[in-house]
Amino acid sequence: MASICLDVGTSLIKAVAFDEDGNELSVVRQPTEVLRPQPGFAEQDMGAVWEAASGAVKEMTASLDEKVQLLAFTGQGDGCWLVDEDARPTGPAVLWNDARNAALVQRWERDGTLQRAFEINGSLAFPGLPCAVLPWLREHEPERVEKAYRSMFCDGWIFLRLTDHFAIDESDASVPLLDIRSGEYSDELLAMYDLEWARELLPDIRRQGSRAGELCADAAKQTGLPQGLPVVMAPFDIAATSIGCGSVDTGQACSILGTTLCTEIVADEVDTSDSAAGFTISMGVPSRYLRAFAAMAGTDVIDWAVATLGVSDAPELGRLAQEAAPGAGGLSVLPYFSPAGERAPFLDPGARGTAFGLTVERGRDDIARAVFEGLTLVVRDCLTAASTESTELRLCGGGSASDFWCQLIADATGLVTRRSADSELGAKGALITALVETGSESGFTDAAARLAKMGDEFTPDDRAHEAMSERYERFLELREVAERSWRTLEGGEPEA
Repeated sequence: MASICLDVGTSLIKAVAFDEDGNELSVVRQPTEVLRPQPGFAEQDMGAVWEAASGAVKEMTASLDEKVQLLAFTGQGDGCWLVDEDARPTGPAVLWNDARNAALVQRWERDGTLQRAFEINGSLAFPGLPCAVLPWLREHEPERVEKAYRSMFCDGWIFLRLTDHFAIDESDASVPLLDIRSGEYSDELLAMYDLEWARELLPDIRRQGSRAGELCADAAKQTGLPQGLPVVMAPFDIAATSIGCGSVDTGQACSILGTTLCTEIVADEVDTSDSAAGFTISMGVPSRYLRAFAAMAGTDVIDWAVATLGVSDAPELGRLAQEAAPGAGGLSVLPYFSPAGERAPFLDPGARGTAFGLTVERGRDDIARAVFEGLTLVVRDCLTAASTESTELRLCGGGSASDFWCQLIADATGLVTRRSADSELGAKGALITALVETGSESGFTDAAARLAKMGDEFTPDDRAHEAMSERYERFLELREVAERSWRTLEGGEPEA
């Protein structure tokens, strides 16, 4: 018996077949397109996302000799995916990295709304969330909102197409309108964001024990799978990846070295006593929350460096970086390269990539090294913001293929880092969730221990850790300096 698990990412959709021991049998990949019709916009054609997802499943189904026992999936989080009563999109999905309403979020930060909301929700709102997107759409494209029946996320959209049911997973619901302690939508948060009118758009929340549905007739035709097959909606991608890494118990941590550089730690209680930062997510594991810090820029900064420095690929960039001395000759890079700024562990839609210490003596190797060190210090910054003790950091995502980067993270954090031996962690998390949901596994701890496969281990060097700790303090000081320039840049280029 085989299981097919989907990971519906922002730029790539993957269908993964697993055997009964959690071994990957094969992977089918389908690219998707992010639309940027205006500066700051990030959208996707919802129909195209579904066609790519169902097409990947159909291709996988046709290639398998074994009977398929279930279909599970995870997907990108956040954003705003509006559908009408007939399950048709009212327009393109607005994605998590959209920045069109950054001005409203900045106003909320100034007047204290974000801090007050954090005390209820445990998460720091940012422009790519429904609380910011819905007001913008209501003002600028009111017909899309008027036609809307439900405000979905990616997971909910895929579940709707697979089962004909409108629903939302509790991980998606966690941000931004959930009272994280009660697990229900908060009328106080709706009022705080002036969204009382949107209450009727919120879907039913699915939790452990209610995540499964059955494959509907239309989806069966499009995927080649039998009608009535169990379909399980797993937590959204960063939570599913934590589960797929085996980080399911209190204090376990993982970092996803991907397009989003996300560092997350499992907690057993909600703490909103600090300043607003990061997200608190009901991760799908009973009585467990995920303190997650999903930085806006990750391996795309490495892609930028590859193109800018004229090297062939990321591994070659890593080899170039190792030619430079630790510390890159005093060159420091703040890797806030996303056009949407930064959201974790701090919020600043105006944050921009910044380099300090450039002279004619600094070469390509120094720049490469400074990029890797800057991204590594973001991981440490997120762990520090979590205020939760951890003894081990598990690494996954495309960036974890680099031994150099894995060791650098161990040296910077002072933690033993362990690289996952699996390649598709979101899909693996969907598999573990589905097996627990359908009763094939007794619980997440045992299932993760059996199915999450770990690989190489990297132990921090004491001297390197001390040096990286000094560079981290300088990193924070330089960021304070850079913030003044970011505010200047927000004014844009002067007119000619």
